[in-house]
Amino acid sequence: MRILFALISIAITAVPLLAQEPAGSGDEGAIKDLVRRYVEGRERIDPESVAALFTPDADQLVSSGEWRRGRDEVVRGTMASSRSTGGHRSITVESVRFLTRDVAIADGRYDLTELAGGATRRMWTTLVVKRAADGWRVAAIRNMLPAAPSPSR
Repeated sequence: MRILFALISIAITAVPLLAQEPAGSGDEGAIKDLVRRYVEGRERIDPESVAALFTPDADQLVSSGEWRRGRDEVVRGTMASSRSTGGHRSITVESVRFLTRDVAIADGRYDLTELAGGATRRMWTTLVVKRAADGWRVAAIRNMLPAAPSPSR
């Protein structure tokens, strides 16, 4: 009887876990759409639409080394950056990797073009995204400006 009870207890615990669907291509598409909406909001310099895409505790580490902590600071900093640098931003997501069903990392090329003098700044960005009750939200952004390769020895 104890063995039967133990097996039933294990089954009751395991069935809900097995029934959960793994993150799939629909989630990957939703994450890419989240990144697209982030870029569009920055291009329009629309703080309300950008703020809606972040978790309250989001943070952003930009290529200059500035660390913006909290959604309000992230939005304030991104809007100021968009106003001051001008240019056209684009992020091309190249990889989405799910750490759990509800947390993923999106990596992409981040280009800032049409700067003063026609310069283009080519960077990388990593976004940590988290599933919320109403969809995916950005929890963290890390922007990186690639360094020149080290000379061969």
